[in-house]
Amino acid sequence: MAGAAFFDLDRTLMAGSSGMEFARVAARRGVVSRRLVARWAIDHVRYRIEGASDEKTFEALKIARESVTGVGEREIARMWPEVLAGILPRIHPEVLAEAHRHQDDGREAWIVSAAGSGMVESLAGVLGFDGGIGTRYEVGPDGTYTGRIDGPFVYGPGKVEAITALLEERPLDLVDSWAYSDSISDLPMLRAAGSAVAVNPDRALREIAAAEGWEVMHLDRIGRRLAITGTVLLAGLVGGLGSYASSRRRDRPRRLFP
Repeated sequence: MAGAAFFDLDRTLMAGSSGMEFARVAARRGVVSRRLVARWAIDHVRYRIEGASDEKTFEALKIARESVTGVGEREIARMWPEVLAGILPRIHPEVLAEAHRHQDDGREAWIVSAAGSGMVESLAGVLGFDGGIGTRYEVGPDGTYTGRIDGPFVYGPGKVEAITALLEERPLDLVDSWAYSDSISDLPMLRAAGSAVAVNPDRALREIAAAEGWEVMHLDRIGRRLAITGTVLLAGLVGGLGSYASSRRRDRPRRLFP
């Protein structure tokens, strides 16, 4: 029985947050306000520097569940090509090469992320992964999102739950599997696999990786600084536009999908 390689997405397979790329596209299409995108741009800078915390992640989930209600599944799906166009330049070639190496060695490669399943599955297909697992949002009979989660929130222990469900469908061996992540929040997934690799780890994960003898990959030093500078400029630009746009969209509901 062959193993698999499971890759976190944000700050692991890619630099920064996939949610920020979605927000930019959603703003251009009028799904979310530009002022909200400006706020998320600032959060994105903090995320690049500090990483995510449980509190921030669950707050983002709450916003997503409340604001996605009533948005059409087809409307969101049509954004994926444009969203992926923003994500692909941020993919770490070294991590992608790791995924392809595992495939060449007979293991499957999977993206496992708290991001929306539609985007994760689309990205996995483009990058040549065997599949992607993301958070699923329930779609009602009318084709719009209900705001409820359909299955586990694929974050922390939820990633192990999602991987366990995958193992019930595919003959994969966790002992011969690898897990890659940047964050202490993914410790359950990292410990569930036979081998773990910390990619651009946060301080807590770096300490655990050193104690347990895990491999550590350090990437994106120059790109990290450039992205932070660019995001600050974007926040200023979008913030100014948001002041004007908000006056015209006051009655429009703010929507956000991770």
